[in-house]
Amino acid sequence: MRDELLNETLFFDLDDARAKLPHWVVDYNMRRPHSSLKYLTPAAYAAQLTATDDRLRNPDQLRRSSVAPTAPFGVQNPETLTAAG
Repeated sequence: MRDELLNETLFFDLDDARAKLPHWVVDYNMRRPHSSLKYLTPAAYAAQLTATDDRLRNPDQLRRSSVAPTAPFGVQNPETLTAAG
């Protein structure tokens, strides 16, 4: 956004910026294909995901991993560490 809109567009005042910003957003999301989305627009890509339910093909993708791995079977929890003080 900064490279394509803010650095290349002359805004006369805040109202002018507020008028130009929605036009850029529509162009970016509805008209411009993105290589990272298989050369689809973000709107078309989102519609395709909803239509094909592609995001649910790999249910492991939706699960969050635990913060720390669980201890291997048979390993006892170590004693609680105490702060030196």
